[in-house]
Amino acid sequence: MNRREFIKVIAGSAAASLPAAGRAQQAETKRVGFLRVGPPPESWLDGLRQGLRELGYVEGRDIAIELALPSSADRVAEAVAELVRLKVDVILASGTPSLRPARDGSGTIPVVFVAAVDPVATGLVATLARPGGNVTGVTAMQGDIAGKRLQLLRELIPNLSRIGLLVRATSQANDQYVEETEAAARALGVQVQLLSVRDAIDLDASISSARGASALIVADDAVFTTHRAQISELALKSRLPTVSGLRETVDAGGLMSYGPHYKDLYRRAAGHVHKIMHGAKPADLSIEQPTKFEFVLNMRTAKALGVTVPPMLLARADEVIE
Repeated sequence: MNRREFIKVIAGSAAASLPAAGRAQQAETKRVGFLRVGPPPESWLDGLRQGLRELGYVEGRDIAIELALPSSADRVAEAVAELVRLKVDVILASGTPSLRPARDGSGTIPVVFVAAVDPVATGLVATLARPGGNVTGVTAMQGDIAGKRLQLLRELIPNLSRIGLLVRATSQANDQYVEETEAAARALGVQVQLLSVRDAIDLDASISSARGASALIVADDAVFTTHRAQISELALKSRLPTVSGLRETVDAGGLMSYGPHYKDLYRRAAGHVHKIMHGAKPADLSIEQPTKFEFVLNMRTAKALGVTVPPMLLARADEVIE
């Protein structure tokens, strides 16, 4: 008996023991399918749950979150099919690898996404204001964010001349990350060494090959989030200061992060879920962009790298891990 069958049997047994009123209430529980490659940081689920509570939902009574967490990007379509079989009311597609499989495989089930991708440039939706189709959500991208991350590295390493850019080769956002980072690098006179991996198995060889670089930028990607501790360890081994978009990567040993406050993005995504539960169409719900950003520094990692963080840079950090 697999996990899904076990859940169904237990749920059925519990419902059979309830009085008629209890069974009716349980039947009204809405289900959100949370789709992502690998487990998300717990704070992101906390943000979603917070948003749902603020809108009046009680988990286990009014709403249930069904986790679908395939181990790799090439198994996302299978996970979508499972959520469709479970007849969830909404699919929340977390992370760029989940977007197209959720859109293409969800049928009539609405999709709300939270991902670091330009949904218009990648053809996911028509416009931010009126997405069209069956998809809406919250994007984690902002046009100048690549430049800001590179500028942080320049402040940390004044003689910075070459950086490694870690991207996942099959990511929808790959071209966007490369173009924006290369444009920012040209403005600063910095060379970019592209480190493109297909999956986590390539991380060791790819990061080791960046020894000619002075620092490493890690693109926002669900696969990299899942393997953030491994990336941080490999970068430290190669003596590479890192900057990424996730404070969770800094918690796992990375040096710096600058990016959206992801917990807040998931809290806001709950608003789209709520509106859809009450009859709104994804096509009519504007895609939201990040409004809260955070800069986090790990001084333990700085010490391990032998990097001196300038006082002005330290003073600007929203959080410092000592």
